[in-house]
Amino acid sequence: MHMTISVAVSGASGYVGGEILRVFSAHPDVEFGALTAHSSAGDRLGLHQPHLPHLADRVIVDTTVENLSGHDVVVLALPHGTSGAIAAQLPPETLVIDCGADHRLASADAWAEYYGGEHSGTWPYGMPELLTADGRQRDNLAGVRRIAAPGCNVTAVTLGLQPGVAAGLVDPTDVVAVLAVGYSGAGKKLATPYLASEALGSAVPYAVGGTHRHIPEIIQNLTSAGADDVKISFTPVLVPMSRGILATITAPLAAGVDPATVREAWIQAYKDEPFMIVLPEGQWPTTAATLGANVALMQVTVDAKAGRVVVVCAIDNLVKGTAGAALQSMNVALGLPETTGLGTIGVAP
Repeated sequence: MHMTISVAVSGASGYVGGEILRVFSAHPDVEFGALTAHSSAGDRLGLHQPHLPHLADRVIVDTTVENLSGHDVVVLALPHGTSGAIAAQLPPETLVIDCGADHRLASADAWAEYYGGEHSGTWPYGMPELLTADGRQRDNLAGVRRIAAPGCNVTAVTLGLQPGVAAGLVDPTDVVAVLAVGYSGAGKKLATPYLASEALGSAVPYAVGGTHRHIPEIIQNLTSAGADDVKISFTPVLVPMSRGILATITAPLAAGVDPATVREAWIQAYKDEPFMIVLPEGQWPTTAATLGANVALMQVTVDAKAGRVVVVCAIDNLVKGTAGAALQSMNVALGLPETTGLGTIGVAP
């Protein structure tokens, strides 16, 4: 039986908002209601999202509780620290999906340390594949009406390493992750570091030395997967591509583990996951292969000389890292097939 799901999108003129609109447009049951923003209110959507011709004539309205109310689903694609106040005023029967960080962290202290200000509370976490003590996070999403979509960098690192953590194959107290990240991860804003003249032909590290806001979320997730203690050195690097994340994650091989058994743990962990692909041995992920797809491509090996497991995970930061995870989680929450409206086919070259 066909059902219509009315979806309002806040922050509709930004990169995440635009990707929410693109990805959710493929869902056969979704019908868009209010499209909201702040500074672009009153504009036609086509001025900001010209790649969405079917929505180009829609007028963006102001982000208010009144405009967002009355929908089955509200997706908040707002800057960190701004969605909590709006979400608190939306009806409890509305499914609200926050693509910002306001409701991801369980620890108010971690929020205060990395984001500052008052913690808005913790919502069910929108990563269905996350390993938990009882199974997978999707079991905790069925029927909920509040969902915190995960961070994009967090998604790449968590999905890349968690099978090894859950199986006890790696030492999670010495995790090193270096990520090549596309510029859309920084959001749509006019600032000198993001100008083409600054970015093209240059790779730029940022939030170095344990300061990146995604660190406590990664620790939270790897703890969920079974780690007693997590220590991670996390370094993101902006590279001249518009979207994509290539995460290289390493951790010491646990004592007594046969290196020949390691890769099989990843295969078994993800064999029934529709959006998780462990590539054939010897083939390595590329961001190009994930472009536009709700998929995580990964490969794992053991560096025998260093005694470390090496995982490379590629995702599209705007799809599997954000909008795709939101739609996937919406499907689970509403009791729909999890794959509805989502695909694993990328665009290459």
